Amino acid sequence: MPNADEAIEQGILLYGNGSEPESIDPHLSTGHPDATVVQALMEGLIGRHKTDDNLPDPGLAESWESKNNAQQWVFHIRKNAKWSNGDPIVAEDFIYSFRRILSKGLAAEFAPMLYIMKNARAYHQGDITDFSEVGVSVLDSHTLQFDLVGPSPHFLSMLAHHSWYPVHRDTIEAHGSIDSRISKWTRAGNYVGSGPFILDEWVVNQIIKVKKNPHYWDADTVKLKQIYFFPTADIHTEYRSFLNGQLHKTLELPSEAIESVKDKPYYRNDPVLSVYYYMINTTRPPMNDVRVRQALSYAIDRESITGDVVRRGETPATSYTPPGFENYNPDPILEYNPEKAKKLLAEAGYPNGKNFPLKQILFNNHAGHQAIAEAIQQMWKETLNLDIELYNQEWKVYLETRNRMDYDVARAGWVGDFMDPGSFLDIWQTEENDSLNDTGWSNPEFDALLKKAQLSSSLEERYKHFEKAENILLNELPCIPIYWYRRPYLIDERLKGYHAKQLDMHNFKYLYFEK
Repeated sequence: MPNADEAIEQGILLYGNGSEPESIDPHLSTGHPDATVVQALMEGLIGRHKTDDNLPDPGLAESWESKNNAQQWVFHIRKNAKWSNGDPIVAEDFIYSFRRILSKGLAAEFAPMLYIMKNARAYHQGDITDFSEVGVSVLDSHTLQFDLVGPSPHFLSMLAHHSWYPVHRDTIEAHGSIDSRISKWTRAGNYVGSGPFILDEWVVNQIIKVKKNPHYWDADTVKLKQIYFFPTADIHTEYRSFLNGQLHKTLELPSEAIESVKDKPYYRNDPVLSVYYYMINTTRPPMNDVRVRQALSYAIDRESITGDVVRRGETPATSYTPPGFENYNPDPILEYNPEKAKKLLAEAGYPNGKNFPLKQILFNNHAGHQAIAEAIQQMWKETLNLDIELYNQEWKVYLETRNRMDYDVARAGWVGDFMDPGSFLDIWQTEENDSLNDTGWSNPEFDALLKKAQLSSSLEERYKHFEKAENILLNELPCIPIYWYRRPYLIDERLKGYHAKQLDMHNFKYLYFEK
């Protein structure tokens, strides 16, 4: 394995990627480690912009236009767009791909992202069976038209998300059916992608290697020859690896290390559009009582969590959606109020924690998550006299446990998928995104407000509906927001083209080394 200096000479980027990816199928990827690798292997109509997540970057589409108040969009696919095996990419590939992610059998968690197309939800839920009724159509082999459920000025930002990426039909069907969740198509040697790199090797829990794709339409822009993605769930090991010249970039940085590197030229700390929160299983007593959930929230000293435990510059959350959207201002409802917490718990029938059943906080293996869980465990003990156990699991097992709702309280985080508050609020909408809402919570008024936002004719009107919906979420608390993220990390000064991004998704084709 080359060290950092040798890798630069060979054009290889050594990249810390957090946990081992669960899947690199763009329609089944859910976590940040998954999406990062997919970003290198796949591209959609719109790519990730080099510097600004508010701007679209032409991807497989070279141009587009919208009409009817951004309710209809037409995209023109590049004539020189090719799959990594040399096959041409055509409009029909997108139709197949959208039909795949919306197929019920695939059970794709991000399928609701496509509900913005007319009749996409009805097709996904089996109310209609003819995909031609869904709001996407082929005008010719290189022209695609979308008909959406309402005015959607944020649609371009949505299309950069991996749920909208095309997949290669022949490859999918050579290794299974259109809705096969378990398939060998994502293995090295089988993977056919549309992005700047090709999957070269994958040794589970050790390394994922990708190499430059010569068939990529913009191959001349791609300067890196290879990227090695390393699973670096242990951030202390990742930190030492960087200092020992084994990585060019870390995903994160231990809080206790920041003081020693904060003045170094290789240290960065970027704000990201992301929230750290605790999910609550609202189907389990006593968590089904909103007073209990509110008591747990009021008993959390968020200033202490960010200042004494995390210590990475994060902002204590006063609401759910992170700041970053101009003129979007939900009420700052969250606060630390021990007396109110005690009062609510007593009203729920558990004065001073008496008779409160033993519960657990679930989190994935990570020193930072454990430190936060231990702090909150202590706060709930000191303020509410609750005995809470801690339970940690490896990433994939943790996701499975959450998905089947076999938990009481679970650590979670959400990074915005596109530049709109709906990217955060939509996951709590009952019918739209119940595959991403693993709390059992549902609220008809909240659902109605999000549907009104979807049909709003102006951004001002859209945001007002979102603000009302968020206030409902913050009062009922199926999730307890803790803080808004920053991303402290280390990066080799010789790696250029890597910019702070609100969505924390980067386009690897723009990265290069300055020797």
